Amino acid sequence: MPLALFALAISAFGIGTTEFIINGLLPELARDFAVTIPAAGLLVSGYALGVAVGGPPLTMLGGRLPRKTMLLWLMVLFVVGNLLSALAPSYGVLMVGRFLAAFAHGAYFGVGSVVAADLVAPQKRASAIALMFTGLTLANVLGVPLGTWIGQSFGWRATFWVVVVIGLVGFAGVLALVPRQPRPSGGGLRSELATFRKAGVWLALAMTVFGFAPVFAVITFISPIMTGVGGFSPGAVPVVMAVFGVGLVAGNLIGGKLADRAVMPSIYGSVGLLTLLAVVVALVSSNQIAFIVAITLFGVAAFATVPPLQTRVLDAAAGAPTLASAANIGAFNLGNAIGSFAAGLTIDAGLGYTAPAWTAVVLGLAGLGAAALAGAQARRLVPA
Repeated sequence: MPLALFALAISAFGIGTTEFIINGLLPELARDFAVTIPAAGLLVSGYALGVAVGGPPLTMLGGRLPRKTMLLWLMVLFVVGNLLSALAPSYGVLMVGRFLAAFAHGAYFGVGSVVAADLVAPQKRASAIALMFTGLTLANVLGVPLGTWIGQSFGWRATFWVVVVIGLVGFAGVLALVPRQPRPSGGGLRSELATFRKAGVWLALAMTVFGFAPVFAVITFISPIMTGVGGFSPGAVPVVMAVFGVGLVAGNLIGGKLADRAVMPSIYGSVGLLTLLAVVVALVSSNQIAFIVAITLFGVAAFATVPPLQTRVLDAAAGAPTLASAANIGAFNLGNAIGSFAAGLTIDAGLGYTAPAWTAVVLGLAGLGAAALAGAQARRLVPA
């Protein structure tokens, strides 16, 4: 694999850290800003909506730029967003900082997926995308647990200052290692927009939204689930999140290998396993050892969905993939927002801290339904 993929992964590590870090700091943020846990959880939903809303427009605006230049400007925006978060005097300003960082997130992974796929042979595209996303998964093994510990020990603002530094390192990595790629020829923005006339693109996006929504329905509230149901101490949260992150790394690499062989079967299997494991998490949440095993396997299934879902949208949007790729990153995060918001509603309704896992089951079944429709549509197109 080219060194440029590792440069993309460095920036992905920083982006993943800032995306997931709120999950481990909900109690600290709720206490500091005098809001409820579900209200603090809206910082997760707000970030996810920022990715969904900001990614495609930024990608369109940057369509005239070489892809490397676009990636560099996105890392500048990412650093500015996290700097504002570190300095935020209020909950509202923190939300604005999260939005700015989220805008960079959506476009970065959209453009970065296309760059990664173009750096390797066609039969290795899913593995290349998976390698870039390894930075995102490693954030859960290293960045999030370390950031949670820093936030608990020195205050949550210190965590965002660390993310700012990681963002600057990512900028330097892209500048030094990613080769310049010419702006793609063809129909430009008109051609990119035309891909959204294809039913297959919309079905791929729907698979992503509902196939990934179960992940954040559970993970957004992992801290209160552990401490409120499982009897874990607050200090155990970063440790379990690190173990969960190991599952994400393994699942991402497994998903890439499987998707290189068969994309749709990989989606059926990973989303189905994710849904089943959400049931297990709900049932064993009061047993500490069983919960750790279940949440680790849940992480494996969670990111086993990512390479095939991202590859599927590139296949569906063949010929003009950049905007569709960014839209699919938005779809992942729209799923994140739906999952965390719906799970928060169940807690507010008094259904307890195991309710998010049951919410994940419902969302996973919707994802399987979308996958079935997409598979049927793809089979109808094969003879043509």
